[in-house]
Amino acid sequence: MKVYMDNGATTQVDPRVLKAMLPYFKEKYGNASSLHTKGQEAKGALEESREIIAKLINAEPEEIIFTSGGTEADNLAIYGTYKNLVITSAIEHPAVLNVCKELNHKIIKVDKFGIVNLKELEDSVEKDSLVTIMFANNEIGAIQPIKEISKICKAKDAIFHTDAVQAFGKIPINVKALGIDLMSLSSHKIYGPKGVGALYIKKGIRLKPIFRGGGHEFKIRSGTENIPGIVGFAKAAELAVKEMKKDNMKLIKMRDELIKGLTKIPNTRLNGHPKNRLPNNVNVAFDFIEGEGLVLHLDSKGICASTGSACSSTKLEPSHILTAIGLRPEQAHGSLRLTLGRFNTMKEVDYVLKVVPTMVEKLRKISPLVE
Repeated sequence: MKVYMDNGATTQVDPRVLKAMLPYFKEKYGNASSLHTKGQEAKGALEESREIIAKLINAEPEEIIFTSGGTEADNLAIYGTYKNLVITSAIEHPAVLNVCKELNHKIIKVDKFGIVNLKELEDSVEKDSLVTIMFANNEIGAIQPIKEISKICKAKDAIFHTDAVQAFGKIPINVKALGIDLMSLSSHKIYGPKGVGALYIKKGIRLKPIFRGGGHEFKIRSGTENIPGIVGFAKAAELAVKEMKKDNMKLIKMRDELIKGLTKIPNTRLNGHPKNRLPNNVNVAFDFIEGEGLVLHLDSKGICASTGSACSSTKLEPSHILTAIGLRPEQAHGSLRLTLGRFNTMKEVDYVLKVVPTMVEKLRKISPLVE
């Protein structure tokens, strides 16, 4: 049996998304900057996609800039608006954390569930500073109090950016109601193609470009637009929001069944908040084993999983996210992340719950970590 439960790393392209993209590889292949018919055909698809994305988050089309993905959107938001101080959390994605480390920055602690310390944040925010805190965490699924963070920023005349790559399509997002100034999105987490994303920029927020070129996206982001990718992204986003309620009911049921079954294994704990988490995220720590070894053993049984973020899972250091919520390095190394998706089934969940306990027991028998 083949089971893919690494949807937090990337998702399969939905067949409906692929169908929408195909004409823009062959018949409608024009450059959106060209004045001829083919170019204007591509331009029309670009602007229609912009309108779709904007409507889904209650933004205006001119507030959406298409990028190559979440990493570029994060970099553009931070470098583009930085003045004197950037404030972030201890559990951000490397696309945010590594940029902040190059600038004058402050890192806010999180609690044992991965939720930011709002009092520390309020005490740290200064006028004209930039606050960048992710909407939902990529490893442990923790959902942040975005509206409360936004209120703190507004009271201090600070700019608020959120990386919503993991949240978009799984949680309803209204940028105006939440008071978000900048927000990063990505296509390949919501059954769209890789290599395309977007940055929402609230009207009135001024950004310095980080690329030099033709200024294709409102003179903020240069580079010929990836029309097939953008069309696919818009279709994926449209489907994700339209089918969110139905998908989430299924995902939560499978997620909770996995958490219930896995935490029955002795010396096992759930990482992240038991309720305030993404509908598709399961992250558990098994004492006395190495997560990498477990992932490889699961792969031999046809199960695709991860020990953490795919962006950093090849590193030997323990996850900075898991250590930030209080896990010791050896506990962090023994964690398993299962991220569910639209195409998973309860039959697959049952198979995982049959295989994992056996694998954990097998690895513990040969582990030098067993007390």
